[in-house]
Amino acid sequence: MSSAQSTGGGTLHAITVLGHDRPGIIAETTARLAALGLNIEDTSMTLLRGHFAMTLICAGPASDAEVETALAPLTADGSLTVTVREVPHEDGSARAPATPWVLTVHGGDRPGIVSRIVGEVAAVGGNITDLTTRLAGDLYLLVAEVALPGEADTAALAAAIKQAATDLGVGATLRPAEADEL
Repeated sequence: MSSAQSTGGGTLHAITVLGHDRPGIIAETTARLAALGLNIEDTSMTLLRGHFAMTLICAGPASDAEVETALAPLTADGSLTVTVREVPHEDGSARAPATPWVLTVHGGDRPGIVSRIVGEVAAVGGNITDLTTRLAGDLYLLVAEVALPGEADTAALAAAIKQAATDLGVGATLRPAEADEL
């Protein structure tokens, strides 16, 4: 049995679907996965400047090759790209407890905002668990869910983020996440 298999959930697959947006991509993709007996466990779907982007983690009895074959019709006209990759089941017991925070950044757009701000989070062992950015004209917005290790000095991190934001000419806040935000 491979590291990506268990007796309960079957093989885990990471599936991406990327390309030009059109109605029905989600419906067609998920119907094909359901027909294989796959259970969708985690997803992220969005439009990025008119381009469709979806990532799914699915579990079930199908092999990567069977999933690829089932999803191949999505790519027939060349407007979508699909990738399938087996991934190992996570062992959540090895993770240290983390506290959820929300990071927001807003201001004039310029290169380096994401790398500089999230670099401060990484420097204290924090993990970005969700990240969304939007550009509206010249206004840039970043919203991230952040998991910080219990020993992280959140006041020092907030100060470092504020300093990085000031250097970049943007505003930034780091605050504890409310349960209904996650």
